[in-house]
Amino acid sequence: MMESDNQGALNDYLRGEINQKGLDTLARLWNNYKTDYKPLIDYAKANELEFIATNIPRRYASQVNRQGFEALEKLPDEEKAFIAPLPFPYEADLPRYANILEMMGDHGTPDLVKAQASKDATMAHFIVKHWDAGDLFIHYNGAYHSDFHEGIVWYIKQFKAGLNISTITTVEQSDISSLKKEHFGQADFIIVVDKNMTKTY
Repeated sequence: MMESDNQGALNDYLRGEINQKGLDTLARLWNNYKTDYKPLIDYAKANELEFIATNIPRRYASQVNRQGFEALEKLPDEEKAFIAPLPFPYEADLPRYANILEMMGDHGTPDLVKAQASKDATMAHFIVKHWDAGDLFIHYNGAYHSDFHEGIVWYIKQFKAGLNISTITTVEQSDISSLKKEHFGQADFIIVVDKNMTKTY
């Protein structure tokens, strides 16, 4: 959730130099921050762990959605520091990317898929950049960004082949006694929850 240009504010919070109100003011936090992300960040703070803001600033993803990757090329150099180095690889026919167009129907465009790829590439870039040999890097992201080992995982493999990557996803089912066939291969570890489980947003 945390966007890469908010790393400074996040670091200040982790070091105790600003409080939660300060982070609320300086960083762009999602509506479900308090329930879904604040506990993770506070755990990192209490245990003196790094917490890396990996996501592309949303304004850049919005620009890609309107103008394609060319929008990123036009950014000043200091702003390009917040995204994956250009040009990054792109495969429009990856199944999950192709599925976006199918799901969105008339609202889907090739540039919308590129916007998704710009998020995946940027998150993968900052994971690789901040990972050190022997370290465990845990990344929290929406399932579509890593399900079926595509998205972020595909980009990590482009940027740094040979890393040991495991994915976890959550699926909803009305009957949780056995995994539906459609979910086979969705991740290395699949958590099945009841369809009526409480949602935070």
